[in-house]
Amino acid sequence: MTHRPEPHSHPQPKIIFLTGPTAVGKTELSLKLARKINAEIISLDSMQVYQGIDILSSKPGLKQRREIKHHLIDILSPDKEFDAACYRRLAVKAIKDIYQKGKIPLFVGGTGLYLKVLLEGIFTGAGKDEALRQEFYHEAEILGSEHLHQKLKEVDKESAARIHPHDTKRIIRALEVYKLTGKPISELQKKRKGLLDKYEVIVFGLNKDREVLYKSIDRRVDEMFERGLVNEVKKLLTGNLSLTCKQAIGIREIRDYLEGKHDLEQAKDLLKKNTRNYAKRQLTWFRKDKKIIWLDADDKQLIKRIQSLLSKLASLSGLIPRSSRRTQSR
Repeated sequence: MTHRPEPHSHPQPKIIFLTGPTAVGKTELSLKLARKINAEIISLDSMQVYQGIDILSSKPGLKQRREIKHHLIDILSPDKEFDAACYRRLAVKAIKDIYQKGKIPLFVGGTGLYLKVLLEGIFTGAGKDEALRQEFYHEAEILGSEHLHQKLKEVDKESAARIHPHDTKRIIRALEVYKLTGKPISELQKKRKGLLDKYEVIVFGLNKDREVLYKSIDRRVDEMFERGLVNEVKKLLTGNLSLTCKQAIGIREIRDYLEGKHDLEQAKDLLKKNTRNYAKRQLTWFRKDKKIIWLDADDKQLIKRIQSLLSKLASLSGLIPRSSRRTQSR
């Protein structure tokens, strides 16, 4: 009988993630880290994939992207839909391309759902039914997303407990899958496979004192307005925006200002408030993930600390303990 080695008897290719709430300092740190470890950066941001959403998504500048190769930025027009499945497919391709150059993939961004589908995988057992989706969207417009959420609760309690009653897009996808397969999406998701099954993965999370983070957010919003945020959103609104783009924080706030519903200062204050609330939600999501190694974003020796951690972890048989991996055989 041929002996099969244990999954970690030989070193596996490494992938590094740098995540955390908005305005915590991920971009600046990622550029420094990429230089040190010979990495190329893959954006982990649901809005940076879109062309023209530059200021709103705090996209790295052209100079930064010329210095360090970035992937999954500016690949789509704002009228195109984009979801986690599309992201995962393109990200896996980017990983392979980077390895072929002898470099390390470094994911940078704060979209928690994208992190989850990469690490844990995404099921592919259900297709799409556009007519059925439109039927659900029409129902949501008339009766509200809470009505659909109640429907989901009746067929898939596990998903309903995880999905917010106002997250219409995910509620509809879960209902669509149930209608198409006869099985709850939560059950199908348990059979998925992700990067943890093929690669050694380490996930760093950046955070800082809450009040300091909020000041960083307020400062960033002020800078966004100074850089021309109003004109950027005004231009975006002249075209047809995808449902994904419409969810971007800042679109509604600027649109309401342009429509005269509030003045410029009120728009700024509202955007600051909603961005702070978004940072809270990001942290709530990330703190559930026990694989994340949290670091102080204001640590003056942060790069050295990360390099030291990488060196220590590289000397072990695996960067992620087997006990923390998803069990695939159920």
